[in-house]
Amino acid sequence: MEFSLAWIDYVIMIIYFIFVLGIGWALKRYMKSASAFLEAGRSLPAWVTGLAFISTNLGALEVMGMTGSGLKYGMLTTHFYWVGAIPAMVFLALFMMPFYYGSKARSVPEYLKLRYDEKTRGLNAILFAVMTILASGISMYALAILMETVLGWNFHLSLVLSAAIVLGYTYLGGLSSAIYNEVLQFFIIVIGLLPIVFLSMHEFGGWSGLKESLSPIVTEKGFAPDTWLTTWKYTGKATSNPMGVEWYGIFAGLGFVLSFGYWCTNFLIVQRAMAAESKLAARNTPLIGAIPKMLIPFLIIVPGIAALALLNTPGKDFMLPLNPQGQPIYDYTIIMLLKYYLPAGVLGLGVTALLASFMSGMAGNVSAFNTVWTYDIYQSYIRPATTNKEADEKHYLKVGKVATVFGVLVSIAAAYIASLFGNIMDFLQTIFSMINAPLFAVIFLGMFWKRTTGHAAFSGLLAGFLIALIHHGLTIPAGADTVFKGGWLGMVHTYPVEMAQNFWTAIFACSTSTSVTVILSLLTRQKKSDKEMVGLVYQLTPKDKLEGIPWYKHPVALAGIVIVMALILTVIFW
Repeated sequence: MEFSLAWIDYVIMIIYFIFVLGIGWALKRYMKSASAFLEAGRSLPAWVTGLAFISTNLGALEVMGMTGSGLKYGMLTTHFYWVGAIPAMVFLALFMMPFYYGSKARSVPEYLKLRYDEKTRGLNAILFAVMTILASGISMYALAILMETVLGWNFHLSLVLSAAIVLGYTYLGGLSSAIYNEVLQFFIIVIGLLPIVFLSMHEFGGWSGLKESLSPIVTEKGFAPDTWLTTWKYTGKATSNPMGVEWYGIFAGLGFVLSFGYWCTNFLIVQRAMAAESKLAARNTPLIGAIPKMLIPFLIIVPGIAALALLNTPGKDFMLPLNPQGQPIYDYTIIMLLKYYLPAGVLGLGVTALLASFMSGMAGNVSAFNTVWTYDIYQSYIRPATTNKEADEKHYLKVGKVATVFGVLVSIAAAYIASLFGNIMDFLQTIFSMINAPLFAVIFLGMFWKRTTGHAAFSGLLAGFLIALIHHGLTIPAGADTVFKGGWLGMVHTYPVEMAQNFWTAIFACSTSTSVTVILSLLTRQKKSDKEMVGLVYQLTPKDKLEGIPWYKHPVALAGIVIVMALILTVIFW
């Protein structure tokens, strides 16, 4: 399955690596303090943080996972964008970002400390640190598979090499280096993958031709002929669509719990907006990112759908590798499409786009991990700040750099866990449903209900996580062949696919967390005064007066444009 790359392909890849490390080297001289290294000095313009906001999410999960999911579930996968991202990104910009940025918190766990108490911050910091390491490991695993498949390199050597490059530029330039590289990576991903979209559409004679080719294939699977090219049409019954979920499962599990939990509370994402130069720029960051986010399905999901047609059309000579059970490995879809369509030179650009996407995911997670480790674990519990601010900054800068190295090393171990999953997208959604879903309930209640107490928030966060863990342990997706997919406590229910299991894990986690937090808030005493909660709670905080700015920079106007675009796309592909 090894690719025959020409010398020009290798030249393109080498130039990319030089650029990536060069950005880190150029920013190295500015890394004189912990805040510069870990927070980018809160100095970046909105368009940079907006593209980085999306590029962080455009890692292995998106490119390999979503193309594979496109083949597996069709246009239903776009729910992760139009329902599972856009509403939450708009909500983050309009309502939550002013509190994150205005509170001067350096991380989401630190916001929890300011709003609630130390123990709630500590629990979230530990869960988040574990989540970022696992997510970084997924990106690393995907990159190693790519190097093994495309370049014929040894999997273990590829793992170490990819880790070394990301470590190089993140260690040198900190968060600024990660963010500027994410912007570069965003453009490379778009340019590198666009040819596949055009070539696959051309092969089948456009959208109508693809629909015609898919019709007998999908009918044979037991679904309506156009199921793979619609989003909501066949979600009335779980058995009518390949994702195995009804519309209310998508709406509640993905559209509300998973999406709001991920986009509004995941520090990896929020950190990009926190690095912006002003509160207005921070609010506009998710809205600027939302526009390309809506269009990304056409870049990565549509080729995945075309791959299903290619696989089942005689004479096309397109194949996916199989696992030991004889099932196709969906994560290889994008790699096989590159091999099938692209000639020398363009192939190098496509491969570089994949390398860029995986590095983006790894660097994003590592830069979020080192901030949470340094500020929320080390500074809080191991070596608190002293009265000497200058000495502290230098000390925490060293700790941040050591945490970067440690994060990369542990990510390598996490990469081997990721290799046990058939679809990395499903694995990552499992982690998010357990950690982000209960966290969203706690943060949402804290921001919009001043009665919420610290004891209640801690208990709600813990209870939501434990219920998610128990639900995962008692259920399995059909055909599961490893305890990492569930059923390790016994088997009470079997879901048709992993994605359905993840949606319901998230719903149970969020519902439990909300119920426990509300009940205990009513039973415990609020220890924070109204004065202490100004800037942290919606009803106690004076609203920003946004006067004298052009309409296209106003968050409400931008949010309106984003919502209208998302609605139009939903109607077109209903």
